[in-house]
Amino acid sequence: MTIRRTPGGVPGRTARPRRYLMCRPEYFEVSYAINAWMDPTKPVDTARAVMQWERLHDLYLSLGHQVDLIDPLPGLPDMVYAANGATVVDGKVLGARFRNVERAAEGPAYQEWFRANGFTEVLDPEFVNEGEGDFLVTTNFVLAGWGFRSTPEGHLEAQEFFGKPVIGLRLTDPRYYHLDTALAVLDGDEVMYHPAAFSAGSRAVLEQLFPDALLVGEQDAGAFGLNAVSDGRHVVIPEAAQTLAEQLRGRGFEPIGMDLSELLKGGGSVKCCTLEIRA
Repeated sequence: MTIRRTPGGVPGRTARPRRYLMCRPEYFEVSYAINAWMDPTKPVDTARAVMQWERLHDLYLSLGHQVDLIDPLPGLPDMVYAANGATVVDGKVLGARFRNVERAAEGPAYQEWFRANGFTEVLDPEFVNEGEGDFLVTTNFVLAGWGFRSTPEGHLEAQEFFGKPVIGLRLTDPRYYHLDTALAVLDGDEVMYHPAAFSAGSRAVLEQLFPDALLVGEQDAGAFGLNAVSDGRHVVIPEAAQTLAEQLRGRGFEPIGMDLSELLKGGGSVKCCTLEIRA
């Protein structure tokens, strides 16, 4: 993590080039409901979803990041949420095993992509984990959500595979069904999160590990503001999270608001569409 001071005394930040994997929402629709955000009775504009996704994709390129693409597969409308497809730490790929049958085929599809693209340490997991939906990587920890999707057994599997401390955090509000809807890594071991999304014990753990964390209120969390992607300087967030944008500016970050409202109908936003490949 690099922090510099601006003339006004506010911490300044330095971006680090990242490598991301994304999946074009060519087959996106909401035909079933497996989270609190999905309603099959509401119409979905797939062409608009593609347009919003393309803007996010192009933004990453304009910021100097590498973006790889995995081909979407018919019949897998949630494959656009690439963050759920795997977790990659130091070039080691822990595949995903989905809780819901509707998404089960996504795990093998993402594992096949990694193997086809030269990754030699790819683990087909025994226990349920939904990739970076529930695994968020800081410098010293892997933060791991459970309560709705991924399981504590999956956390232990990740710890053995990555050799990093895995910190289990219990989610208690169905609106925040994945960890990446309730917490985001900003840089190094610096995070932001919505306290009310977690059990009392998990809040206590977060307070101990991250005493200087940015705390996000109900309005911005409910706008999916924590489903964010940071390169250490630029923080891409849903554009509706206006108060959060001001909080980030106060810490020296440069927030960039994006409209992914169509993809939010499936329960995902910026981070859900973005899997980081940590080589």
